[in-house]
Amino acid sequence: MSMPQHSDSPAQRAAAPTHWAQIGESTFVAGMWLLYHLHRLLGRWPFLLCLYPVVAYYWLTRPLARRSSLQYLQRMQQAHGLWARMPGWWHSQKHFRMFAQVILDKLLALTGRYRTERVRFNGDQPLLELLEHGQGAVIVTAHMGCIELCQAMARLQPNLRLNILVHTKHAEQFNRLLQRLAPDTGVRLLQVADFSAATAMMLAERVACGEFIAIAGDRVPVHDSKTTRAQFLGHEAAFPCGPYVLAALLKCPLYFMGCVHQGRGYAVEFVPIATQVQLPRARRNEVLAEYAQLYAQQLERLLCQAPYDWFNFFPFWEQGGPAAMQPPSASCAS
Repeated sequence: MSMPQHSDSPAQRAAAPTHWAQIGESTFVAGMWLLYHLHRLLGRWPFLLCLYPVVAYYWLTRPLARRSSLQYLQRMQQAHGLWARMPGWWHSQKHFRMFAQVILDKLLALTGRYRTERVRFNGDQPLLELLEHGQGAVIVTAHMGCIELCQAMARLQPNLRLNILVHTKHAEQFNRLLQRLAPDTGVRLLQVADFSAATAMMLAERVACGEFIAIAGDRVPVHDSKTTRAQFLGHEAAFPCGPYVLAALLKCPLYFMGCVHQGRGYAVEFVPIATQVQLPRARRNEVLAEYAQLYAQQLERLLCQAPYDWFNFFPFWEQGGPAAMQPPSASCAS
């Protein structure tokens, strides 16, 4: 997970909403390698003391990310009243600092250095049973908490294989980094720029072999305008149809997976959404909207427990462009 790098000129603000992937990435593989070794040398708190000035600089120089953070926190307050008063800039700074901590935890999780006793898994038994029977599944997740802590489960279940679908160009570089830091990792990133028939066949083979496919449900893909609308924090937003179409194509179970801070560690929660996703032709768009709403409800429920754990530092409710603004009956047509 990386923080978008924004350019926020008045002309851009007046233009149509920019796709999150066009904003760029500020977390690169070489930087992650450096961060990992700084932590090994300094320890956690000295490392964070070094990292926080970088986060403060980013917060000060990226107004679009700053405003997006504040918009999310204020809509959380309007929907659920989690704070004594409306969140302000101090809360946004805390949001960014939480992201910095999670970057470190991601590195530790992927390299097997995060303390597994600080990770609590809820609802994972059905997935472990699928694993025993050689059955894969699609897992729809989000840019929240430290999803990479599933690596802790992979260490406990050596035959677990988790393929994370991403839309960034750094996937193969990151896989090479993982192989250097953790050769036995059960987690692999798969770059998917376009979802072709060959991609579908490859994923079907992996699911048939008992592997799991994880895909984010809170960002509209780069080259896919198929979206639907769902209520999130009291406002309508565009959500991708991809996770539900993928599960229907692969004819496998669909689960929601979320991760949030809990105490001194994290809670990773799995919730079944469908034993098998059915998209009847006559109700296809309506059913896709229903699945997206179920996803948004699970996402909102977990974020109420840890509101600083959601890391979409871009105008989330404006994502998707004109196609996403259409009603579900028009936006999800195949």
